[in-house]
Amino acid sequence: MTLLIYQQNLSAQLLCVVIFSSQQKIFPTCLSNKCYKEKLNLAITVSFLSAKLVFQLSPCQTGYMDNKMVAIQSAQHNPYQNYLLAALPTDIFERIAPHLELISMPLGDVLYESGNPLNYVYFPITAIVSLHYVLENGASTEIAGVGNEGVLGITLLLGGKTTPYLAAVLSAGYGYRLKGRLMMEEFNRTGPMMNLMMRYIQALITQISQTAVCNRHHSIEQQLCRWLLLTLDRTPSNELTITQELIANLLGVRREGITEMAGNLQRAGLISYRRGHITVLDRTGLESRSCECYNVVKKEFQRLLHDEGFAKAL
Repeated sequence: MTLLIYQQNLSAQLLCVVIFSSQQKIFPTCLSNKCYKEKLNLAITVSFLSAKLVFQLSPCQTGYMDNKMVAIQSAQHNPYQNYLLAALPTDIFERIAPHLELISMPLGDVLYESGNPLNYVYFPITAIVSLHYVLENGASTEIAGVGNEGVLGITLLLGGKTTPYLAAVLSAGYGYRLKGRLMMEEFNRTGPMMNLMMRYIQALITQISQTAVCNRHHSIEQQLCRWLLLTLDRTPSNELTITQELIANLLGVRREGITEMAGNLQRAGLISYRRGHITVLDRTGLESRSCECYNVVKKEFQRLLHDEGFAKAL
């Protein structure tokens, strides 16, 4: 059974709607070790679904598409929409291309859980995935975001078989997955694939470390501007579909703080906000209100991956 946000283009298998109050507590104050793992998956999934949820009952219970849907979506998407895959030399791409599987990434879908083995690496093309660290008491904070500029599953490449954080879909879309074994075979050839991935890993480490610095030393308004800009870079438009409550969970701050700062930005004419939707009206103004962390992360991606055309993409 998979929880999905309601959209007009979903199949007719949507059977019931569950409404969650905006005041409902998503993460319990205290989770015992015994029930923590059982409740974590539901808690994280629900935190990504702001109000209207539906259960989808079908044989395709992991969010992945059946063969007919794959055929339809393959005509609309291709691996070159992910900048890392597009940067691969032709011979390497042709070796892995037959094994790339197009998948749907529904909002709230959990790709990795802390401590679980990693069987696949994921290359988002239109989806955005949030990497979370979740404490034993249920509190969580985003440590990084990954969109079509990156890949999920880097701990496999570094020799680890599990990850301490959780990866959940923040913005629904599509991506490609590749079996971890095949990725490791190509990575261990110590050629262009290894060089590209190591540079991406360094850029991701920069994002993670800069997020930690930002959350500790900068104001909520600066954090919000930094997060909006980084997320906007991964989308084709200037509009984001997200609630203030979710942004607060991602930044690890109180919802009231996000509400106040979003109101300030809206009054300044930088964004337009209505429930669940944020439209950036003045990107330059937003950058001027952000801290230096946004440019540090962006410039590091450009520096490390400039040859692959990331400077233009980012």
